[in-house]
Amino acid sequence: MKKKIAIPTRGTAGLEDQVEEHFGRAQHYALINVEDGKILDTQVLDVPFAEHGPGDLPNWIHAQGADAVLAWGMGPSAVNFFDQLGIEVVTGATGPVRDVIEGYIRDNLETIEWVEPEGHGQGHKHQH
Repeated sequence: MKKKIAIPTRGTAGLEDQVEEHFGRAQHYALINVEDGKILDTQVLDVPFAEHGPGDLPNWIHAQGADAVLAWGMGPSAVNFFDQLGIEVVTGATGPVRDVIEGYIRDNLETIEWVEPEGHGQGHKHQH
């Protein structure tokens, strides 16, 4: 099965980078094409807007053709937008991007429970 996975990153090093802690604050995303358990290629894109409103990032990620987004933290509104766009959401992903994507491919991604910061709404969690 072929999939395109979006992962927010701290920098522009792609697979060698670290997962950005909150997808909404990331300035870069690694888009990783995987097929039959293998990484085909990786592209790093800069987020095209300095400020964004509800739905902007999910719509932009959808426009890039992503099938799933792996992140450490994400608010319920964003999860809702991704759900409506048919994009799988996995939260609690942390550490090196290569480790996260390989865990996802092998279906044994270890996630930590992400608790939404006070005042940011209710927490939401998906296990993969």
